[in-house]
Amino acid sequence: MFPTKPKQKRLIYMDHAATTPVDLAVKKAMDPYFCQHYANPSGLYQSSREVNGALNDARRKIAEILHALPDNIIFTGGGSESDNLAIFGAARKHQKSGKHIITTKIEHHAVLLPIEQLQKEGFEITFLDVDECGRVTAEQVKKALRHDTILVSIMYANNEIGTIEPIAEIGKEILKWRKQNNTSYPFFHSDACQAAGSLDLNVEKLHVDLMTINGSKIYGPKGVGVLFKIRNVDILPLIFGGGQEMRLRSGTENVPGIVGIAKALENARKNSKKENLRLRKLRDYFWQQIQDKIKKVRLNGPELGDETVRLPNNLNVSILDVEGEALLLYLDEYGIMCSTGSACTSQSLEPSHVLTACGLPYEYAHGSLRFTLGKSTTKQDIDYVIKYLPGIVERLREVSPVNLTCDPKKNLHPKYHQR
Repeated sequence: MFPTKPKQKRLIYMDHAATTPVDLAVKKAMDPYFCQHYANPSGLYQSSREVNGALNDARRKIAEILHALPDNIIFTGGGSESDNLAIFGAARKHQKSGKHIITTKIEHHAVLLPIEQLQKEGFEITFLDVDECGRVTAEQVKKALRHDTILVSIMYANNEIGTIEPIAEIGKEILKWRKQNNTSYPFFHSDACQAAGSLDLNVEKLHVDLMTINGSKIYGPKGVGVLFKIRNVDILPLIFGGGQEMRLRSGTENVPGIVGIAKALENARKNSKKENLRLRKLRDYFWQQIQDKIKKVRLNGPELGDETVRLPNNLNVSILDVEGEALLLYLDEYGIMCSTGSACTSQSLEPSHVLTACGLPYEYAHGSLRFTLGKSTTKQDIDYVIKYLPGIVERLREVSPVNLTCDPKKNLHPKYHQR
């Protein structure tokens, strides 16, 4: 039998990599711009000028955090839009200088799908392999650079397994290439949506030309994003209209959202060191409990312990002989919310492209769960999960053995052969 459900079901949210609740201080900062200061910031009258002032204050605040200039900051409708604007905007603007793009196999789909579309338009793409921890090296990027390479797009931190990529090292290699070849190409873009809450965003140290951030991953509002763009990188807009955001993103600005993302980013910078330490301790405790209570489990992504290679709140595990989607749905019955790296339908099994790129066989990717902790997560929350997770796993292994429709030996890394 499955574990007896508690009389008082708790709600345990462990999917902060998907989205975060809006921080109360962020909501407070946003509130006046819904009903009190609602004027269009492009107007000439006083109310509009006041709202425009709030918009520009947010721009300056974010620029300061990124060690950038205010006119480097473009506000968008979210992280996906920022990625699309950076990739399509740079590639299509500069395609006469080259049509080669470098990226990795583990990027977010907001990067991969635009690049695949460019491939259909005649661009040549190099998809870099990653190691078993999801890491790419600066040397790989260096070897892939060509005289017709105009864009490199590599994420700062992976959304599924928490791997932190060596963005600063990659940026240095790109700068060396430019200097040696007397060229301004390639431009370097990084999706930093997962990194923004916990990692350094100093664009001077990271050596990026374009960088994506969104609000919903840092306790800010949904539907608002930032694209950092250095001055000497020209890009084409995706949205045309009134010419807002330096004519790169037309449409009346989402002023409450912009105020909110600026406040959220400011809060993240103030509290990141202390919060990162707290989350690492909780995550490590969680993993130890899982290993103690459940057989046949595996940590996905970098080993715990080195804060420079993995996000502090990320725990991605594979639990063999069960379906990740089934686990997720049963956990939800107990009020536990997380995510899985597999998507099942009645006709197909599509494991995570990230896990398969890391060399994991299908049965590992198929049984993966991602727990991402946040500001509200406590040790009591983890103990609640551990109270029910082992029993759910045991019961699912008894009643519903995994029947993979894919060849389990496909993409099998030697390390992961079952013993």
